[in-house]
Amino acid sequence: MSQPLLMPKATAVWLVDNTALSFEQIAAFCTLHPLEVQGIADGDVAGGIMGASPIQNGQLTKEEIEKAEADPSYRLKLSDPKVHVPASKRKGPRYTPISRRNERPNAIKWLVRNHPELKDAQIMRLVGTTKSTIDSVRESTHWNAANLAAMDPVTLGLCSQIDLDMEVKRASKGSTGPDEAEEGTMLMTAEEALARSGSRGHVQGEDNEFAANDHRPEHAQDDFNADSVFAKLKSPKNDSDN
Repeated sequence: MSQPLLMPKATAVWLVDNTALSFEQIAAFCTLHPLEVQGIADGDVAGGIMGASPIQNGQLTKEEIEKAEADPSYRLKLSDPKVHVPASKRKGPRYTPISRRNERPNAIKWLVRNHPELKDAQIMRLVGTTKSTIDSVRESTHWNAANLAAMDPVTLGLCSQIDLDMEVKRASKGSTGPDEAEEGTMLMTAEEALARSGSRGHVQGEDNEFAANDHRPEHAQDDFNADSVFAKLKSPKNDSDN
């Protein structure tokens, strides 16, 4: 099928009421169990659901139904859609199909065992669970803890491999330290600056303080002579005294 069937149970109700198709044919087309279709015919299942015509929805043709009615072994084929609706992007919490919800504790056990670096909020995003369920699985206090088996959430269809890899990458960054953008720019102390520029090796003793704060070009710093500087400072004073 190129597109999932719209409203499977409502379609099954309509087919039961308006066609001579067998339960197996309706079940195969609507992805239901034959006993569920029989329950619809008996009124035990989908009692409050109004039938939806697949002909009006453009998912079946009258000729296709007549062909299936003439041959009980024939399986209905979904018509090609006339309008293609683009898939909408997911917003908000991940929705977990009902058929997969029972597998969430197994996925949680797998994540806790194989990726202990993941935070509870990340596990909640991946499999659509709650913090209390995560805690119960981690502490083996879950009501079905004895029967839980660690299973990959990607294999179970609870999340994609891309989503899992992304969360693991985020958790790894958080465990090894903040990102460079969060770390910001750090000013070095005079001692650190001297340690980094120690390869020049000509600054020793009391001259360290001058070198740490000397922002002149290196060739000018190399010509620095403290005695000559002090001699020049003293000379004007001596001249004035004379």
